[in-house]
Amino acid sequence: MWGGNHSVVSEIVLVGLTNSLEMQLALFLVFSVFYVAGILGNLLIVLTVISDPHLHSPLYFLLANLSFIDIWVSSSTAPKMISDLFKERKVISFQGCIAQTFFIHIMGGTEMVLLIAMALDRYVAIHRPLHYLNIMNFRTCILLLVASWTVGIIHSLIQLVFVVNLPFCGPNELDGFYCDLPRLISLACTDTYRLELMVTANSGFISLGTFCILIISYIFILLTVWQRSSDGLSKALSTLSAHITVVVLFFGPCIFVYSWPFPTVPVDKFLAIFYVIITPFLNPTIYTFRNKEMKVAMRRIFSQVLSFRKLF
Repeated sequence: MWGGNHSVVSEIVLVGLTNSLEMQLALFLVFSVFYVAGILGNLLIVLTVISDPHLHSPLYFLLANLSFIDIWVSSSTAPKMISDLFKERKVISFQGCIAQTFFIHIMGGTEMVLLIAMALDRYVAIHRPLHYLNIMNFRTCILLLVASWTVGIIHSLIQLVFVVNLPFCGPNELDGFYCDLPRLISLACTDTYRLELMVTANSGFISLGTFCILIISYIFILLTVWQRSSDGLSKALSTLSAHITVVVLFFGPCIFVYSWPFPTVPVDKFLAIFYVIITPFLNPTIYTFRNKEMKVAMRRIFSQVLSFRKLF
């Protein structure tokens, strides 16, 4: 077992979503389509931003990193969830369960800070347009990215350093389709009330607080634009609506799941599906269909690919 952990549990049994063969087949098809489409969509955004010089700006640099994170969010849980649908006994090793939890919270914490960085980018673009490129330069973007990953790693380590030392001596059935802190903690053979409250304070209240800060900042930006020019409000609203949608999609499930220390099934399962499958699929869809520059860049890349193929 892990250092300092006196567990005798070597594997975790996942209850999964359903035992109905018809539902398993339907979920397999739906989840597979959403997962593959999400991976391809996010990968397309990353490759488009990298390959198109017109998108080499702070906004698209941060967007490409958001897509990169979404790829790992879904890939850390979805493949096993899909492969487990038809398995009678769904298991994951204890070490694998800890690793999965670790990566989920790294990505969640990193994406949280990255969304704040994207809000900061829009704030500077709207309030200081003449100094935008000087403020949001390459060095600033790299610092924001490093800060995002640092916060994500620290956020995950703070919680798991306590979990890996809990005694897991008997119960090993987890009512879910992937490992996460609230349900994993409930399997420990000790009183975990204080630890559950710590997880709530760390993940739940931080998620709720960050969500409120982001929404207030967007409202503040829109009010400022409206006071300067009513014509500019519609353009600012169009620009920020995609960001606000992504924020709501990301923080909604997190707030509900982690702001209450005790799991509530089946609502938590539904929100978990939304978080690991649906949201990574919707993010590229939202940014692609609501962003003219991104759509033009993708058409340009497709045209270049077709032209290249005609040469051969």
